[in-house]
Amino acid sequence: LLSTQTASASASISFTSDIDSTYDSYVFKFINIHPGTDWNNWFAFQASTNGGSSYGVTVTNTAFRPYHNEAGSQTGLNYLDSYDQAQSTAFIRLCEDTSSANADENLSGTIQIFNPSSTTFVKHYLGRSQTGISKVGQAYTVDWYGAGYFNTTSAINAFQFKMNSGNIDDGIIKMYGVK
Repeated sequence: LLSTQTASASASISFTSDIDSTYDSYVFKFINIHPGTDWNNWFAFQASTNGGSSYGVTVTNTAFRPYHNEAGSQTGLNYLDSYDQAQSTAFIRLCEDTSSANADENLSGTIQIFNPSSTTFVKHYLGRSQTGISKVGQAYTVDWYGAGYFNTTSAINAFQFKMNSGNIDDGIIKMYGVK
C-alpha cells in the first residue's frame, strides 16, 4: 500500500507521487464510491505524463458488462461499444451509470496499470467494477469489465479519478505498488 485517499464532496482525487520505476505495475482499489449528484453519473480516470499538471493521455479501450435485476426478471451480457475510445484523450469510464438517490447505489472495483514508467512501450490497463443502480423502477447489479492502453512511450507518473458530472460524495481509493 502506497497511498490512501478518502473522498468527501471531492471534485477529483489525484495520485501524483510514488508512481515511478520502483514497481512493475500499480493497482488502484476504489471502495464504496458514491456520487454527489443524482442519475447518469459514472466514475472515470485518466493519466498524466507531467506529474498531474494536465490529464489526457491518448487511450484506446473497450468494455463489456453482465447485469441482473433484483426481481430476477432481467439479465444480460453486453459489449458496450458506446463506451469504446479510439485514440481519445477523454477520461476513461470505469462503470455503469450510478446515482446518489439510494445508499445501495455506489460502486467498488480495481484497476491495474502495467509498467507505467516504461519509455519504450505503451501502458496497458485492466479494470473491473461492480455497481448497484436503479433504472426504470428496478434495482440492478452490474459487473463492468474494461481494458485498454495508454498510447504513449512517455512515462506516466500521475492518475486522476472523478465522476463525469458532479463530485465524488464519499468513497476511498487506495494505490498499491506491485513488483
